[in-house]
Amino acid sequence: MEVNEINIAIPHYRRKWQSFMEINGITEFSPNEVDTIEKTFLWDEDGDRAATGSIAGNVIKYVAVCSKYKEGGALFNKVVSYLMQQAAQMGRFHLFVFTKPKYVQSFEYVGFKKLAVSETGAILETGVPGVTEYIEKLPHFEGKNGAIVMNANPFTLGHRRLVEVASAKNDHVYVFVVKNDVSLFTYEERIELVKQGVQDLKNVTVVSGDDYIISPATFPAYFLKSDQEIGTYQARLDAILFKDQIAKPLGITTRYLGKEPYSKTTDSYNHELLGILPPEVNVEIIDRKTADDKIISATKVRQAILDDDQALLHEFLPETTMEFVKNNYPNLKEKLIEKGSK
Repeated sequence: MEVNEINIAIPHYRRKWQSFMEINGITEFSPNEVDTIEKTFLWDEDGDRAATGSIAGNVIKYVAVCSKYKEGGALFNKVVSYLMQQAAQMGRFHLFVFTKPKYVQSFEYVGFKKLAVSETGAILETGVPGVTEYIEKLPHFEGKNGAIVMNANPFTLGHRRLVEVASAKNDHVYVFVVKNDVSLFTYEERIELVKQGVQDLKNVTVVSGDDYIISPATFPAYFLKSDQEIGTYQARLDAILFKDQIAKPLGITTRYLGKEPYSKTTDSYNHELLGILPPEVNVEIIDRKTADDKIISATKVRQAILDDDQALLHEFLPETTMEFVKNNYPNLKEKLIEKGSK
C-alpha cells in the first residue's frame, strides 16, 4: 500500500480528498476546520483510495478508513502511527485527537489516553508532557480551593471583581488563563496583565491553562452531523475535562463564572457547566460589575480602543491594564483595524 502527502489547497486534490471523506461519512469542511490543516496524507491500494489522515498543530484530525479495509483495524493503526511519526518529525511529541465515543478504544490501542468523553465526542492525548505532568507542575493547596477560567482579552475591572469575590470565599483561588493565541492581546500579554491585576490578592495564583483550558469553540467538530448541537458538544467536553482532569487532582470545589446578559453562546456554555460540574464542583455565577450602569466587558474595551474612547477605557480598566494599553495603543488599534477588514 502506498502513502502520499497531498496539498488540499490545490482544488484537484481537495476534491479527491473531500470526496473520500464524504463517502466515509464526514461532511463538515468549514474553513475553521480545514484551514488549520498543515499536512494531509492519502493511502492507496492499486489506485484504490484506502485511508486518509491529517495533522493540524498538535491535533490529528480527519482520519478515515474505507470500509473495505476496516476489518481488524490494521490499516487504522497504521494510519495513526504514521501520523504520529510525521508529527514527531515536525517536533510535535504531544498530540490530541477529538473523535466519536465509539472510536475511543481504537485510539487507546495505539497509545492515546482518554481525557474526557461525552455522549457525542471524546478527547484523547498521547505523548509528554501530558495532563499528569501539567497537574504535577502546578502548586497544590490545602483547604477550600476555587477556580476561575478567563481569556482576559484584556483584563478588566470586571475580571478583577470576579477574582475578588472568589478570593473572599476561598482559602485559595486558581485563575486559569486560556492559552489559545487567537485574541487581540497575545497570551503572554494577557497572563501578565492578569498577574499584575491581582498581585495584591495573596491567596490567588494565576496559571496557564496550557493545552487543557482551551476555548471550546476551537474543539474540532468535523465528525458531527450538521444537525447536532456543536456548541453543546464543545461545552460538555470542556466541562468534563475540567472536572475530571483538573478540579479533582487540585482539590477545586467551586468554579466561578461571570453572568452573561449579552452572549447567548456564553450563557449556553455556563448552562452546560451547571449541568455537569456539580455536585463535585459547585458553580457560582456572579453578577457582572458595572460602571455608570454599563456592564464592563472586554468586548467593549476592544471597541473603545478602536473608537479612541479614553473615558470608557479609564472606567473599565485597572491601572495596570490601562498603562499597557496607553503604551501599545497604535499597535493595538492597527490590529483591530486589520481584523475588521478581513
